[in-house]
Amino acid sequence: MKRNSKNRSIACLILVVLAILALAFIAWRGINGHNTNVVEETTDPETGEVVTSSAIKFQYGKGAAANIKLGLDLAGGVSITYEANKANPNSTEMNDTVYKLQKRVENYSTESEVRQEGTNRITVDIPGVTNANEILEALGKAGAIEFIDPNGEVVIDGSDIANAQAATIQAQTTGLNEYVVQLELNKAGTKKFAKATEEFVGQPISIVYDGNTISEPIVNQAITSGEAQISGQETFAEAEELASTIRIGALPLELHEVQSNTVGAKLGAEALRTSLIAGAIGFILVVLFMCAYYRIPGLAASIALTLYTVLVLVSLNVLDVTLTLPGIAGIILSVGMAVDANVIIFQRIREELADGKTILSAMKVGFDKALSAIVDGNVTTLIAAIVLWVKGSGTVKGFAQTLFIGIILSMFTALFVTRSILNALYHLGFNKIGMFGVQKEVKVRDFVGNKVKFFGISGAMIILCIAALIFNKATIGNILNYGLDFQGGTSTKITLNSDVSAVEEQKNVADLMKETVGNIPETAVIEDENAVSLKTEELDLTKREAVTTAFKDTYGIPEDQIAIQNISGSVSSEMRSDAIISVIIAAICMLIYIWIRFKDFNFGASAVLALLHDVICVLLVYAAARISVGNTFIACMLTIVGYSINATIVIFDRIRETLHGKRSEEALKNVVNTSISSTFTRSINTSLTTLIMVLMLAILGVEDIRAFAIPLMAGIICGGYSSICITGILWFTLKTKFVKKKK
Repeated sequence: MKRNSKNRSIACLILVVLAILALAFIAWRGINGHNTNVVEETTDPETGEVVTSSAIKFQYGKGAAANIKLGLDLAGGVSITYEANKANPNSTEMNDTVYKLQKRVENYSTESEVRQEGTNRITVDIPGVTNANEILEALGKAGAIEFIDPNGEVVIDGSDIANAQAATIQAQTTGLNEYVVQLELNKAGTKKFAKATEEFVGQPISIVYDGNTISEPIVNQAITSGEAQISGQETFAEAEELASTIRIGALPLELHEVQSNTVGAKLGAEALRTSLIAGAIGFILVVLFMCAYYRIPGLAASIALTLYTVLVLVSLNVLDVTLTLPGIAGIILSVGMAVDANVIIFQRIREELADGKTILSAMKVGFDKALSAIVDGNVTTLIAAIVLWVKGSGTVKGFAQTLFIGIILSMFTALFVTRSILNALYHLGFNKIGMFGVQKEVKVRDFVGNKVKFFGISGAMIILCIAALIFNKATIGNILNYGLDFQGGTSTKITLNSDVSAVEEQKNVADLMKETVGNIPETAVIEDENAVSLKTEELDLTKREAVTTAFKDTYGIPEDQIAIQNISGSVSSEMRSDAIISVIIAAICMLIYIWIRFKDFNFGASAVLALLHDVICVLLVYAAARISVGNTFIACMLTIVGYSINATIVIFDRIRETLHGKRSEEALKNVVNTSISSTFTRSINTSLTTLIMVLMLAILGVEDIRAFAIPLMAGIICGGYSSICITGILWFTLKTKFVKKKK
């Protein structure tokens, strides 16, 4: 029997190692990765001729980490959100507009994406491009295009145009290249254009875009086929510009820009590099802590965490998730939270060993008893992730997706993989109690007896938060330092050359902005030793182009070292309301879930009150440090809500387990004190491991990540404090008040 158990254990470990190696291979190469002859075609902008080249390149397969789609904040590029001028466009109009924009932006990058946001907005993402301002200008405001006859009547408009493409043809008379626009009309447009061209042969038909005449081609003959050539362009680029303008104007809906963001590829690459380094260092530190504190179980958890990390990378590609900077933060955070399930299990095993059980029996009972707390805690965090996924947009949605995937995989690895590895290690000879550790006798502290002290500390934090909000309102005009996402405006980040100090150039950069656009920056912030960020009121595209040119010429930096974000006031007000609604929805859903699972409204009510406490504490950090409140603020708040409720449920689960129908005030007091004391080590260790991961982001991450990580650290500390010192005591207070009223 022992030999069979040992053989099964060896087989189990081999399978786990092989699984890690196989998934690591997939994460590197993907499925069916191979060398291939890649043929690339480029078009000469002057002649319009297609140039073909080929090279042997490694083609990564499906599942490869190299194939994970990077968001614009990591890959660099341009993102624009348009809003339809029409109040209530129907689905056909929106679908047609999305389709035509998609076809158009594919000229810049085959990885471009156009998607509908809400009922009347469309977002265009073009990753990897460097000529951001040129693309913004080319896309422009998708206004109306009209062809007008000499009598001033509209012949056709955008709804009559099927396509417009630049082309190079050979002139029949001279044999020289001629640059034209190939115009294609739909059925209705063909009839209208045929009638007009028959009437006005030899006369010009004006092409008018947004009220401005952009071309006046002469009608040489009647055009009845629905296909025409617009000649007269001196270069292929000029023909492409005219064709591009016609295509924009041919959209079924008129659009106007409400938000845009340009990120240089160099800036995105730096953000990716520093975040990955932070994640790697944090992971190593967590593994060392787990092995040192929990010994053999810690080793099993570390192996499972390695598998977990590889599974996340493969899942991102297989599920076609776009990885953003907050998304990386979500992965790193989920690694820290993945440890939580293991810590709960290992603490339970130590308690069972202290009760005299054998190691095998302790492992079985430990996993069984930890199950409910793990499931309930992760489900509540999933609620926060789902709310973010539904209500969030852009990078916040990416954070929600990676957090959701991470939570699902962490539950799988903790409950199944860690268990299998732990059993295998036991049967391979790691079966001494000293290798697992025995829980020392728990000293029961009187937490309930100190409730006045704990409530006083929390009350002081709330008062400080209110004071900070009032002070900010009096000094900066807002209770918080609202970023562009919540206030609107234009932000320009300039990364200077390595030999130029941001400190020395801070004033010069601000003065240059004022000289260029006549707009005094609201803030000129030094983000690091070579980067300065300027925030101004909303600038139109012309002014943004002028700013880019001025900084390029003055400091000799390429365009990809200048990142500009522009958000209209209407979008920012929606983001503010979404933030409030998201937190409220998440809190209500969690309250309902806890109420149902614990069959006691007092559990849910005390949990939500504690969550409100944690949210206020994090608000204090935002207010006191005047950290920019932007889109990631929503992600931070909901992450804190999910994390805090996770820690709270562990204590509630222990209270539920030891309650056994006790109703007297003294008995309930003992239940709460015992439950908090017995889970105290778990609460500290989980907070510590999660804090390690987030701390690495705060130290090594770029400015945007630091602005997310610092309040998150405060939230983890406050969440740990409230779960130990507030939630159980709140439950006791509500429960005893209810009992007294009932009596």
